[in-house]
Order: sequence, then C-alpha cells, then structure tokens
Amino acid sequence: MAPRNICSTILLTTVMSVLFSGCSDSARPVGITDRPIEVNGVQVIDSERPPRKPLPEMTWTNFDGVVEKLKDHTGKVVILDFWATYCKPCLEAIPHLKKLQETYGRDDVAIIGLHVGGAEDREQVPEFVEKLDIDYTLATPEDFLSQYIFGADSAIPQTAIIGRDGKLVRKFVGFDDNIKAELDKVVASAVAARPQ
Repeated sequence: MAPRNICSTILLTTVMSVLFSGCSDSARPVGITDRPIEVNGVQVIDSERPPRKPLPEMTWTNFDGVVEKLKDHTGKVVILDFWATYCKPCLEAIPHLKKLQETYGRDDVAIIGLHVGGAEDREQVPEFVEKLDIDYTLATPEDFLSQYIFGADSAIPQTAIIGRDGKLVRKFVGFDDNIKAELDKVVASAVAARPQ
C-alpha cells in the first residue's frame, strides 16, 4: 500500500473513531432545560425555573418590619399561606390554619400568612385580622419566595408545607374540604417526622 493511502486510511480511521465514540453508553443524550424535574425530592410540574437562591435563605418581612428567613424556623414545620383579603377561599382557610396552630402548638408548627394582595389590599388587612382573630405571623414575601412557590400558577390561596429540615414537603392551590383533609394529613406527617 502506498504511503499516501496509509495516511488516508489512518486519518479516516481516526476521524471515524472520534465521531462514533460519542455514541457509547457513557455519552447518552440528556435533556437540557432550566426547569426542575424535582426539588427536594418533590416533583415540581409548574415551576418556571429553579429557585434563584436556596429555599432556607428565602425571606419575608413581618408587618412590624422584621425580616425573617425560612431557616430561622428550622426544626419546625412551616406553613406558608399566600393570601389576600379579597380571596374568599383564602379567608375560609384562615380558621383552619388557626386550628392547626392550636392543635400542634408553636413549638412544632409556625404559620406565616404571606399577604400577596398588593398595596390597596394591604390597607384592608387590619380589619380582617381583627374580624378573623388572626394570631399567627403576617408578612409580605420576597419576590423570590413567591416566584418559587407559585411557579406558573398565580392562583391564591397557595399553601406550602415546609418540613422540619427546611425542605418543601407539599404545595396546595385553593382551599376546599378535600384540600383541608389532605393538608391535615401532610401536616400531621411532617410534624411526626424528625430530621435525621
């Protein structure tokens, strides 16, 4: 074989081996997206993108101006309830949230009512606090927290259950008898779970 043919054969063999080496099992194609499949082991189907910062670092500002982070409540089950005064299901959920607080106590459960009704609705809140005798923390969530919990669904109420370990356990959208029953089960399970 002529030296020119040998060089061509070697070059062709090298090119072919490089091209086909990407087809081995170790180089299987993967989906490329910035949408999470799951977060903390919980399947997320409506989140627009991964959170911009870790969930424990997300904050809210209490109505008295104090900024809190989710990690400030590590060791407790945290119920984040996104609500507004003009939302009838939100107002129906409040007595049940108060009952959960009463059932489990403040040592095991922290309920944070996160007002998302805007500035005009914020003026109505004191009247509703008095009328509904709301005795848990009320606050305004930071945008990152709202965006993460709401995902692509902006309906309210939305209630997120965060476990004692600071991880999302479950999110509920709306409030009715079925959601109430499921919420009770999830909270009871989260309270019973002790971090490793």
